[in-house]
Amino acid sequence: MAIRYKIDVLAALKAAGFTSYKIRKQGLINQTALQRIREGKMISWEQFAVVCKLLKAQPGDVIEYVEDQPDAEGSPAAED
Repeated sequence: MAIRYKIDVLAALKAAGFTSYKIRKQGLINQTALQRIREGKMISWEQFAVVCKLLKAQPGDVIEYVEDQPDAEGSPAAED
């Protein structure tokens, strides 16, 4: 995937005062999205908007575009 997290989102949330427990208890971000963040996978735009709001950050502060690495034959690597 060409989009990835630039920061450790869960660590940044914790530093901002939002532990996983507090996030779940207050229903700020759903459990599936938290697990996807832990795995480095992208979440829905709605959930991502909540992350940006909690961190008081712009999307570019949290994610970045990275060129796909070509495979041995020179074509872009296959994605999951």
